[in-house]
Amino acid sequence: MPQLPSSGSDALPAPSRLAGFPRSARLCAKVDFDRVFKDGKRSSEPALTLYWLQDPAPARLGLAVSRRVDPRAVGRNRIKRALREGFRSMRQGLRGGAYVVVARAEAARIDGPGLRAALAHRLLKLGALPAVAGLGTMPPAADPADPAHASPRTPS
Repeated sequence: MPQLPSSGSDALPAPSRLAGFPRSARLCAKVDFDRVFKDGKRSSEPALTLYWLQDPAPARLGLAVSRRVDPRAVGRNRIKRALREGFRSMRQGLRGGAYVVVARAEAARIDGPGLRAALAHRLLKLGALPAVAGLGTMPPAADPADPAHASPRTPS
């Protein structure tokens, strides 16, 4: 029968804290949530509503997933894990401020990548996440109506 690691040097390495979600990136106090709800910008879609209150501090996340979204704790925790991971992966590119995500009933029917995509879409919509440049290596096509991009005329 195989032996399980006991302790010390035989144990599996702990996950890197650099890739984790530090306490400084969390929004926990009720007064902070209330302030974001009252003074922040809001953007909604069927799966979630995102509130953002811009300030000079680094991006912080608060989550609200009620029993109305999913009566089972395992379902609510899955939603929170997916949203937290999406926020963590985009945090470096986000503008500073407090973000609160309120999950809606549709969130229980969406998988993890879908929830992360919905969060990214809301962040773009609010202007908290800069738009990603187009794919490819060519610069975008010039607008022919723009005089700055007009081709030089040859005298005749």
